[in-house]
Amino acid sequence: MESEALQREAGASNDGSAKRRQITDGARSVFLTAGFDGASMNDIARAAGVSKGTLYAYFNSKDELFEAIIRGEFAQSAERLCVFRREGDVRDMLMDFGVRLISRMSEPGTRALARVVLAATEKFPHVGRAFYEAGPLYGATRLAAELENLEKSGALKVPDPERAAWQFVDLCQSYVYKRLLFGVVDSIGREDIEASVEAGVDVFMKAYGAPRHSV
Repeated sequence: MESEALQREAGASNDGSAKRRQITDGARSVFLTAGFDGASMNDIARAAGVSKGTLYAYFNSKDELFEAIIRGEFAQSAERLCVFRREGDVRDMLMDFGVRLISRMSEPGTRALARVVLAATEKFPHVGRAFYEAGPLYGATRLAAELENLEKSGALKVPDPERAAWQFVDLCQSYVYKRLLFGVVDSIGREDIEASVEAGVDVFMKAYGAPRHSV
C-alpha cells in the first residue's frame, strides 16, 4: 500500500512538472513575440493549451511566470557553458570559454529574451535581477573561481579574480555583441566571434599573464 501511494505521489509530481513545462513553453513563445507588456495571461493560456484557472494555479502573475522562464532558460545552459577546458594552456581555455559564451549570447532566442528583459526591468526590477543572477552573475562567479585557481597555480597574476572575470566577459563582447543586441546587424558569424574573443584574450593576457601559462 505504501509503495502504491508513493507511485501515485511520484506520478502526480511528474504530471505537475510536465504541466509547468507546458505553460512555460507556451509563455516563452508569447513573450518573445509580443514582448512583456504586450503579452497577456489570456494569450499565454491559449498558447500553452491550458485554462486561465490552471495557469494561475501554477503562477500568480505574469512577472512571476516570466521570472520562472528566465531562471529555467539559464539553469542548464549555464551549467554546460561553465565547464572549463583542461587541455592546452590558459589562452586556449579562455578562447574556448569566450567563443562558447558569445556564441550562446548571440543565439536569436537568447538575445530576444535579453531584449524583453531590458524592456520589463524598469517596471519589474526583480525580473532584471533574475536575468542577472541566472546568467551574467553565475558565469562571472564560475569564471572568477577558475581564475583564482589559475592565480594559485602561478599561471596567471590576478589580484582580484571577480573583477578580472567581468573584465574578460566585457572584452570578449567588444562591439560585436552590442551591435547585434541593438539591431545594428542581423547576425554575426563564427569568424567575427572568434576575432572578438581573440582580441579580448590578447588584452587580458597582457594585463594578467604570468611567465608560464599552463592550465
